Parts: sequence; C-alpha cells; structure tokens
Amino acid sequence: MNSPHSFNQAPELRQQIPVDFSWEGIDRVFLDMDGTLLDKYYDDYFWEHFVPENYAERNQVDIATARHLLLTTYRSVENTLQWTDLDYWSDRLGLDIAALKREVSHLIRLHPHIIDYFEYMRRIGKKLYLITNAHPKTLEIKMAEVGLEYWFERMICSQEVGLAKEQPEFWDRLQGLLPYEQERTLFIDDTEKVLHSARTSGMRHLVHIARPSSRLPVNFSSRYPSIATFAELLF
Repeated sequence: MNSPHSFNQAPELRQQIPVDFSWEGIDRVFLDMDGTLLDKYYDDYFWEHFVPENYAERNQVDIATARHLLLTTYRSVENTLQWTDLDYWSDRLGLDIAALKREVSHLIRLHPHIIDYFEYMRRIGKKLYLITNAHPKTLEIKMAEVGLEYWFERMICSQEVGLAKEQPEFWDRLQGLLPYEQERTLFIDDTEKVLHSARTSGMRHLVHIARPSSRLPVNFSSRYPSIATFAELLF
C-alpha cells in the first residue's frame, strides 16, 4: 500500500480470485512500494505508534490522546498528496518526520520472494517501474535500506505526477511522463481504491496484494485477482 496509515481493522475473509493473464501479453510491470514490495509493518508502526509517542512527548500529552488526535488528523487528508508528504507532516505536527523515519529504518523489510520475482522478470524480458505515492524522501530512506532501485527502469513518486494514485486523473498524467500501453501493462498494488482508480482509467491487468503487512492475516480482494506472495507470479 502507498498510504502511510492503515487504521488496522479485522479483515473480512474472502475467497481468492486467481490471476488471469499470461506473461506473453505483458511488456511492463508497474509496482507499488509500501505493502506491495515492502512489509507495511514499518509504516503502520511508524505512523500509529512511533509518531504518536514522539508527539505526546513533545506536546506533554498522554500517548492515547496523541494517537487519537493524530489518527483523526491523518484521515483529514486521506487520498491526497498531503497524505504521504513528509514535509507537510513535519510542518503540521512540529516534528522532523524524515529524521524519525530514519530512527526506525531498521524495521524496513522486503516481502518474501521479491528478489526471486525480479530475477524472473529480468530473465523473461519484462521491464519494471516503481509507481508510488511515497514522498521522495521516503523513497530515498527505503531504497537506502533495501537497494531495489537498480531493478527499475524508472521510479515515479506521486509528487512528480501532481496527484495521488487514488485519483483516476493520475493515470492520464502518468502517460505524459511514461507512455505505456494499458493493454500490455500489469499493475500490482495492495490498495483496492488505487486499483479501482487504475481500472477506471483503462488499465486492464491488475493484481492485488493480499498481505501487505507481515503482522496481519491474508485478506483477498473481492474484486481483483490477489496474491499472498510474489511466488505466485513465477509462472
């Protein structure tokens, strides 16, 4: 998932919709970062626990009060560019968010089978692109930990596009930066709202990540083909 805050809820159990494409029909793969390639536990812990703890200490309030206030504040800009803008949150919360992210960057982890998948894509000649809502500073912090940047033809943050991926117009603008054939591009993301936005724009091949966080159970989409790990795409 590209959003930094999940507000975890008990998932509704659903049956898996299997993937429905062949690699012969795909030239490019667009990949989300947080929750898709990287374990979203880092983001959930950071925004739901670490930031409230630091906010509570700075403002001399109890952690429960700080957490309730911040979760409400986060929601006020959900699905906008501000949602993942580290500079915006630093100004709004009076904290150095990028510095705090680096303090707990040891928690950044790849999901299982990511490198296996990348190696397979290289063997069969598919081009990989990172398409993320993450702020450029977040991208820099995470790439410093996991070193995935060399696998991608290009990495694009939503700030470069000027819209969040949840907005269907995002995909039209992306065409101006990175022309692609919608019929021969696969897009993989852990957020159903983002997948719906891509489908609305005309993207045909979509895959949902059913386990964005290692600390949460698998939760298949009711609308999109889902995978629990990238091992399911090694065919």
